[in-house]
Amino acid sequence: MKLLITGGAGFIGSAVIRHIIANTADEVVNVDKLTYAGNLESLAEVSGSPRYHFEQVDICDRTSLDRLFNERQPDAVMHLAAESHVDRSIDGPAAFIETNIVGTYTLLEATRQYWSALDEDKKSSFRFHHISTDEVYGDLERPEDFFTEQTPYAPSSPYSASKASSDHLVRAWRRTYGLPTLITNCSNNYGPYHFPEKLIPLVILNALEGKPLPVYGKGDQIRDWLYVEDHARALYKVVTEGKVGETYNIGGHNEKQNIEVILTLCNILQELAPPSESARFVGATSVAKTNSINHYQDLITFVTDRPGHDMRYAIDATKIQKELGWAPEETFETGIRKTVQWYLDNMEWCQRVQDGSYQRERLGVGI
Repeated sequence: MKLLITGGAGFIGSAVIRHIIANTADEVVNVDKLTYAGNLESLAEVSGSPRYHFEQVDICDRTSLDRLFNERQPDAVMHLAAESHVDRSIDGPAAFIETNIVGTYTLLEATRQYWSALDEDKKSSFRFHHISTDEVYGDLERPEDFFTEQTPYAPSSPYSASKASSDHLVRAWRRTYGLPTLITNCSNNYGPYHFPEKLIPLVILNALEGKPLPVYGKGDQIRDWLYVEDHARALYKVVTEGKVGETYNIGGHNEKQNIEVILTLCNILQELAPPSESARFVGATSVAKTNSINHYQDLITFVTDRPGHDMRYAIDATKIQKELGWAPEETFETGIRKTVQWYLDNMEWCQRVQDGSYQRERLGVGI
């Protein structure tokens, strides 16, 4: 099978591509605009494969999309390209409207034109898999409540509203035009190659550099944490075995308060890279600050909560487990330790992201 994957240089997209190239015989066309969050260095281990191809294309560019479909002739689309950071969406929502809504519309129309011209066999086996978020559901009030595939949408931020809009477009293209679509909504991802603006990598790198660890409000917001490699397995399972027209929620079964996550990271770092040894990881420039503390927890700083901050997300992933046989392999305890160790072992990748050199030197572009 040949898969056209949008946003393949991003955090989740790169994990999906690494999984496919390493574990299947399928071919991948990675379509990515390479915004700040797109990093081809996250694909270095697969970039030499003859089954991996890269195309630097904006999903809002219809002409380029039409060319791609005509040249590459994919058997399925996995649509992961999106602006995804809530804080950025509050500061500048326009990019989220453009990419997440207009971009999804443009991709749907290019896909529909291509799909409509396929022969009957290829047409019937084609799939358009839209990857979304649990944030479209808003938040949960009662501890016994969970998001299911029937939960009404109630997005709270410009980011989640734009993703909700894109979900609605995908469903409309299925109902109106018959496009064979699937949708997945996932909980918070974490793991290797995560861009440092997100909570877990931000805490790890700030701690090693002796910088404050910012906590919104009291840090009592609850999220369900999903290891990114578990998510990648689930997404491949859905695109290859999922039922057309269905939605599948994907969760990690790991509800944690944000403050719990931060304290866990501090404790693991204290064990693996105590402040006295942090210079081994981040360089001598940070050692004075880090050595001035006894424990990374001393860096925790409570800051004003962000506007419209949802309190609790929790996924009911019963459907995908029962119908497709998927379940997460990592617990939060095993996944978070692997994640911390990965960052400690890959500080060069982190530093190249932080100083911007990853954007200046594109590696592993492929064919």
